[in-house]
Amino acid sequence: MEQKNRRDRNMGDNLRRLRLDNHLSQEKLCAELQRRGCDIGRTTYAKYESGDLNIRASVLIELRNIYGCSYDEFFAGLDTPV
Repeated sequence: MEQKNRRDRNMGDNLRRLRLDNHLSQEKLCAELQRRGCDIGRTTYAKYESGDLNIRASVLIELRNIYGCSYDEFFAGLDTPV
C-alpha cells in the first residue's frame, strides 16, 4: 500500500511577517516571551517560523498580546486548498 506524505499546514510565514512588521528580531521577541512566562528560545522559535514545529497555544496567546492583532492574522491564508 502506497503511503503519501502530506505536509501539514503551518503558520510560519505569518509568524515571520508579524515579527518583522513589528521590527523585532527573533532574539528580542523570545526575550519578551520569556519575560511574559513563555520559556521559548530562539532555536525553538525559528522552528515555528520554518514550520518544523507546531506552536503551542500559550505562545500564540502571548504573541497576540505582544502584536495587538487578531488571531486571524496568524491563520491568514491557511484555509486555501493545498
